[in-house]
Amino acid sequence: MEDRTRREQASPAVRERVRSSFELQGLMSHLGARITHIGPGRVHIVLPARPEVTQQHGYIHAGATSAVADTAGGYAALTLFDEESDVLTVEYKINLLAPAAGDHLEAIGTVLRSGRTLTVCQLEVYGVRADGARKLVANGQQTLIRVNRPAA
Repeated sequence: MEDRTRREQASPAVRERVRSSFELQGLMSHLGARITHIGPGRVHIVLPARPEVTQQHGYIHAGATSAVADTAGGYAALTLFDEESDVLTVEYKINLLAPAAGDHLEAIGTVLRSGRTLTVCQLEVYGVRADGARKLVANGQQTLIRVNRPAA
C-alpha cells in the first residue's frame, strides 16, 4: 500500500486548492519550503538546508522541522475535505529522533483517520542527503479540526 499512496495524485482541483493555500503561508515561503507531492490523504513538503533555517550546531532547527511536519499533515487532511472546508491544527506531538541533517528535509503527512470533525495524521520527517540516502529524523502525530472556509 505504501508504494501506491506515494505515487497516487489527488485530483487537479484538490492539487490546485492545496497549492493556492500553501502559497498564502508566509512562514513556508520564509523557510523556503515547497510542496513536492499531493495525493489523497498524503502530502510531501521539502525544506532545503540553508543557513537561515539552522541552529547553532548547523543542523536544521527543530522549529523549522516541526513547522514543515505540521504543515504537511494539515494539507494531507485538506486533500480529503470538501471545497467549503478548511483545517486547523488542534495539537501535535513530534519526536526528534536524530539531528536534522542533510541536503534537505522531506516532511510527509499521512492521514490515519479522517472524521467529520477531527482528523488524525502521522507525521514523518526525513533528512535526505545529496546522494539520496534518507534518515528518519522526526516523527509524530497530529490532530486537526475541520472548519468552514473563511469567506473571501
